[in-house]
Amino acid sequence: MKSLILALVLGAVAQLAAAACAEDRVTIRGDWGQATFTVEIADTPATRARGLMYVETMPRMAGMLFIYDRPQPVSFWMKNTLIPLDMIFASPAGEILRVHENAIPGDLTPIPGGDGVQMVLEINGGLSARLGIAAGDIMQHPAFGPDAISPCGEKTDS
Repeated sequence: MKSLILALVLGAVAQLAAAACAEDRVTIRGDWGQATFTVEIADTPATRARGLMYVETMPRMAGMLFIYDRPQPVSFWMKNTLIPLDMIFASPAGEILRVHENAIPGDLTPIPGGDGVQMVLEINGGLSARLGIAAGDIMQHPAFGPDAISPCGEKTDS
């Protein structure tokens, strides 16, 4: 009976770990704790160009993850974007390099992410500050691969 209970508990833990590191989820952790976002993926030129244009509302813990083939300088703007957004720029290892808070809807001013960016997470404007997300925090998603600071399959609680 103890073996059966242990097997069930281990199976449940494995399912939770797998769910936390899924294609449609991004987890960020830092000294403040951790947060998991449900995301849409933008990994082609067309989906990256469209981004969150014309989106009128977004659930609180939702966002869009922009994935690039290689690290590069990136710059975003808010053309045809109707809601304020925070932009979280990450290195190939998953380290957050920069957070741009509350980008203004419709603003065409370029928002540079810096050099060496491989992923950008867009979330609701102001949420980064409320959660405490900052440069140096760690982002986890399967696209970062096994050489990430916090690769998938690794426990995400602090």
